[in-house]
Amino acid sequence: MSEKFFIVTDSSCDLPKDLLDTYKDFALCPLTFTIDGEVNPPLDNKQFYDRLRTGSRSQTSQVNPEAFLDVYRKAAADGMDVLYVGFSSGLSGTVESGEKAAVIARKEFPDRKFIVIDTLSASCGEGCLVDKAVELRDSGLSLEETAKWIEDNKLNLHHWYTVDDLHFLQRGGRVSASAAWFGSTLRIKPVMNMDSAGHLIPREKVIGRKRSISGLAHKLKVHGDPEKNRKIFISHGDCLDEVMTLVEMIKQEWGEREFVISYVGNVIGSHTGPGVIALYFFGDSRENWQG
Repeated sequence: MSEKFFIVTDSSCDLPKDLLDTYKDFALCPLTFTIDGEVNPPLDNKQFYDRLRTGSRSQTSQVNPEAFLDVYRKAAADGMDVLYVGFSSGLSGTVESGEKAAVIARKEFPDRKFIVIDTLSASCGEGCLVDKAVELRDSGLSLEETAKWIEDNKLNLHHWYTVDDLHFLQRGGRVSASAAWFGSTLRIKPVMNMDSAGHLIPREKVIGRKRSISGLAHKLKVHGDPEKNRKIFISHGDCLDEVMTLVEMIKQEWGEREFVISYVGNVIGSHTGPGVIALYFFGDSRENWQG
């Protein structure tokens, strides 16, 4: 069996705590969020979304290099190499911070390896790749083999989202104010995905919430590979009942699966708002987004 190595990620992976708690030789570096002037207030996910519903504004800040360096140093001092599986560079400078820390760590620990991967993914898309890295490592793959698998497959990991309130996308510059107003008035719901550069892109518009949710299931049917999706990851903005509707749609198409369901955390949730639903799965290239 190959020598074990340490895996690092950041809090934008949005994996549920009960799953994170099963990982060994692992660390998560948190991004900072500020809501109504409060920095990292002790809010659970539901409280966070309730605050957004009542008009609160939330902003986020990337992890600084020093936080990563502290984790890298501890792992290296324990004789372990390090793999950082990071938040999309198309949405944050966090992975750049991880690389800056790795440059310093390589000089301090020349006998250790530090590999940084820009997943070009977010929320449980990033989390899916983190979970896969842990699985591959624990099955005996080396640091290099695990990193290569993630690099080779990351652009076959689809992210499909829909949101309930276009005004949150407006605040983030994803849609214009007029589009948000008309879209809300006409009950238009966008279906979006993550492109190959790691940006969140509106792709289609449908009328009504139910159609937007069924649109996510349709994307799985068109682009997904049943053999590569033993686990299916779904994240949401405090709308679990509607997530379960999506789960039933998927079961009708693919049968029973293992579902990893969690909240969209405060990083992505600050920009997508309550009611976001996101589905993640392996399939064809992200570039083949139509259909």
